[in-house]
Amino acid sequence: MEGKRPAPQNSNFIVQGGILAAAGIISRIIGFIYRIPLQNTIGDAGMGYYSAAFQIYSIMLIISSYSLPVAVSKLVAARAAKGQFRNARRFFHGALLFASLTGGATCLVVLFGADTLAGNIMSMPKSAIALRMLAPTLLVVALMGVIRGYFQGLGTMVPTAFSQLIEQIVNAVISVVAGIYLFEYGGKVAAILRDQDYQSAWGAAGGTLGTGAGALAGLLVLMIMFLVHKRMIRKDIIKDSARFVDSYGKIFSVILITVLPVILSTTIYNISDTIDQGLFNYVMDVKGFSSIKAEYWGIYAGKYRVLTNVPIALANALCSSMMPSLAACIENKERRLARHKVAIGTRFVMILSIPCAVGLAILGRPLISLMFTGEVEIPAMLLRMGSASVVFYSLSTLSNGVLQGIDKMKIPVRNAAIALVLHLGILYLTISVFDWKLYGVVAACMAFGLIMCILNWISIARHLHYRQEIRRTFIIPLISSVIMGGVMWLLYFILSKTSTDLISVVVTSLVGMIVYFIVLMLLHGVRESEIRSLPGGNIIATVARLFRLL
Repeated sequence: MEGKRPAPQNSNFIVQGGILAAAGIISRIIGFIYRIPLQNTIGDAGMGYYSAAFQIYSIMLIISSYSLPVAVSKLVAARAAKGQFRNARRFFHGALLFASLTGGATCLVVLFGADTLAGNIMSMPKSAIALRMLAPTLLVVALMGVIRGYFQGLGTMVPTAFSQLIEQIVNAVISVVAGIYLFEYGGKVAAILRDQDYQSAWGAAGGTLGTGAGALAGLLVLMIMFLVHKRMIRKDIIKDSARFVDSYGKIFSVILITVLPVILSTTIYNISDTIDQGLFNYVMDVKGFSSIKAEYWGIYAGKYRVLTNVPIALANALCSSMMPSLAACIENKERRLARHKVAIGTRFVMILSIPCAVGLAILGRPLISLMFTGEVEIPAMLLRMGSASVVFYSLSTLSNGVLQGIDKMKIPVRNAAIALVLHLGILYLTISVFDWKLYGVVAACMAFGLIMCILNWISIARHLHYRQEIRRTFIIPLISSVIMGGVMWLLYFILSKTSTDLISVVVTSLVGMIVYFIVLMLLHGVRESEIRSLPGGNIIATVARLFRLL
């Protein structure tokens, strides 16, 4: 009989998720920093071209490799939970070959089909320049994703977290430098061709160069860390208790069976952004606003979405750490433990995403004026209107991961397809019939996230026999956030009369966080054991006890 051992993921996925979340949030902060000079250099129109290229790139990335880290971590975790480390390694090798084929194929499609993709799908032909710059990145990211998934499947998020930081730092530096250089070059091209849009398009292409350079740096870091861990991996393989070794034919079939539902789900989940921009550009052309469509979408993608995506990084991190952990629980028939992990993960996502949404609604305008040049009022209004999407998208992202982790791969595909159809109907009404422009896009995206949340949690309740706790997960964080929001609004109103925007925002944010966590603990929204399970939680718990908050 095969010897089973507890999967490493069962140790404490909140700690591993916290490591990955910290890296994700730091990466987003770095993304903030480099987006400021990039946006200030290439302008809102340049960010519109940048976004159009990235939408196509993102879809190709999803098709080729976006699901590989999730699939590899899930498959490796299931085998590691049984002590089958030789099979886990063979899955890793098979996934590398799979990534080379899919990543290479999509790289060639984007490289030679950039004009068609940019012109026919996004209605922005000049974004093809930036899209070609992104093509080689598809292969690099595919290989990088497999190595990250292997480490995650073995229960460690540190290589993923560290490589993410290196990737983003290199991305930031190269994006800004190349953006400035190619924006100047684009100015010369624009003068020759007498088309000023070429300057913005070449500036956007410079910004995308950093993505490829960062991915290459992240891959090199992962390869070094893999070589360092190779001896430990060999020790596990020596102790392997499996009687049979999986063939590569079986490995490929299992990878395909696992990857395809994730690809479909993630494609539907993310293709809405591409369809949104394509439909928005088409409607703007029909209504005679072709000259400003790039600038408007640059405001939406380069300002509003940049800010709202930061808190969602936490949900992505917890999803990455939870999936292999849930897979191990299901493999070992520990459904009660699986339900406990879902409850804890959901609570932490809500504890952090709800106050982030309130904070963005209150401080959105000064944040945008501090970070970016150009239009301020439109993105500020978008944030006030759409900050709740942080909560919806965080929860829907986590619930997608839960369903995939418990091996219900087809359900997120079905739910995402239903949400997408309803989303497109709302989008068409708001931007074409009601002429709400960007506000219609935000309204439709909020509806998509909310519908996904509802459908996913109905499915989780049915298949995991799970009932979500309401008071500590939703009600107490919401009450605490409302109190925090009132304090922040009043404090910023006072400080803005006597201080600079920077001082007002920093002080208001710090005071708001302190108020929120004090109220949260006074209302018993989080237990001491849950606080101590977080990275650095012992210090937080000690301070809270000192002030009699626990």
